[in-house]
Amino acid sequence: MKQWEKVLMSPGGSIRHALSVLNEVRSQFVMVVDDARCLLGTVTDGDIRRGLLRGLGLDSQVESIMHRDPLVVPPEMPRESIGKLLAANRVHHLPVVDARRTVVGLHTLDDLLEREARSNLMVIMAGGKGTRLRPYTESCPKPLLPVNGKPILEHIVLRAKEDGFSRFLFSIHYLGEMIQEYFGDGSRWGVDIQYVYENEPIGTAGALSLIPPPDMPIVVTNGDVMTDIRYSELLDFHLRHDATATMAVRMHEWQNPFGVVTLNGVDLVGFEEKPVSRSYVNAGIYALEPQAIGLLVKNEYCDMPMLFDRLRHEGHRTIAFPMHEPWLDVGRPADLAAANATTEGARDD
Repeated sequence: MKQWEKVLMSPGGSIRHALSVLNEVRSQFVMVVDDARCLLGTVTDGDIRRGLLRGLGLDSQVESIMHRDPLVVPPEMPRESIGKLLAANRVHHLPVVDARRTVVGLHTLDDLLEREARSNLMVIMAGGKGTRLRPYTESCPKPLLPVNGKPILEHIVLRAKEDGFSRFLFSIHYLGEMIQEYFGDGSRWGVDIQYVYENEPIGTAGALSLIPPPDMPIVVTNGDVMTDIRYSELLDFHLRHDATATMAVRMHEWQNPFGVVTLNGVDLVGFEEKPVSRSYVNAGIYALEPQAIGLLVKNEYCDMPMLFDRLRHEGHRTIAFPMHEPWLDVGRPADLAAANATTEGARDD
């Protein structure tokens, strides 16, 4: 099967299935086709995020969010023209269809153009003590714990580098000298790494009060988050919505192990067997404008929810970036084992 054939799906398929295709193929694009492979529409990461924000569920049909009139190209179009068309329309994918609108291929921006370099600073919070991961963290800072032979922090740096980022700043505290000794100035990875040191923990946002005032938006991530998110997409989403602060959020589902009873006084008025509760949780990844950093007081404790509340109360726009990519907060021994199992499986593939 050709790579582009893996992103074909039927209109009756679910958003959940579209997500599995996106994650399995490492794509941001699905082509919706009928039984004859005639193109009916396309679904991107953005379509899915907008659908989730509209209240659609993962079991909703993909045709409810698909773009029904996507830009397409014929098989005979030359490569140079395709690259210009992709760039001019700011799209990442161009389905190739014949005269009958049957899909016969797919052009992607990544295949034709180099990844755009990002001059924005990426700040990684790497100062936590990792108490829930003891005894592993008794002599090793959590961001240096190995996942498939590399520290968690190195996975984050490499992922961001692939996405065009080359300027990093690590906020360190607990056993921070070990992190600085391992990474140095970043030249080993072809990036630039600077450091700020917290004399005492002052929160994920408070640590930003120690960095030099930025002159452009920055991306911030916790140093224990393993994810396939594209940081550039978070940044572009942030800029497109003219926000002061953007928080990546992840859908969390929890199934009640019991049947839930609804009462009106002593009268039983409803019963639901083991219902599933769904809510968005903070994924620990952010995009922030310089004015957001300007609201912080140097060395004063402030966590990210506090900063977002402060911004909102002062009239700034704070938004959510719904993410569906694989994501794991490595906070407990079971999480560390899961991260190793996941990345090992990906390497074996």
